[in-house]
Amino acid sequence: MPNQSQTPPAQAPNEVTTPHTAKNFAVRIMPSERQFEATSDDTLLAAAEQAGIALPSSCRNGTCRTCISKLIAGTVAYSIEWPGVSLEEKQEGYILPCVAKATSDVVVEQAQASELWAG
Repeated sequence: MPNQSQTPPAQAPNEVTTPHTAKNFAVRIMPSERQFEATSDDTLLAAAEQAGIALPSSCRNGTCRTCISKLIAGTVAYSIEWPGVSLEEKQEGYILPCVAKATSDVVVEQAQASELWAG
C-alpha cells in the first residue's frame, strides 16, 4: 500500500520565497463616473460588487458575454486562457469584467452599471 503522507517539495538552498502582495488599482466606470478600487487578485466584476456597484453579469466565467464592456484606458489580464471575446473585439478594446483583472488603473465603459444598494 502506498504511503499516504506527502512531503512538500524541497526548496533549493538559495531559493527565496517572497509572499504575494496584491496591488491596488483605481477603476472608473463611464459614463456614470462611478469609481472604486480593485486589487490585482480580484476580477473587475468582483471588485465592483464589493464596492456596491452592479455590472451586468451571468456566468462569471467568461463565456456568456453578458458583462462585455469597453476598456477605454489602462490594461487588464485574464484569469482564463481565452475569454469569450473575438480577436477583433479584443483589438477594439472589449473586455469581460467577470474574468478581467486590472494590471493598471483602468477606465471601463459600461452604461448599465448601477448601485447595488440604492434605495
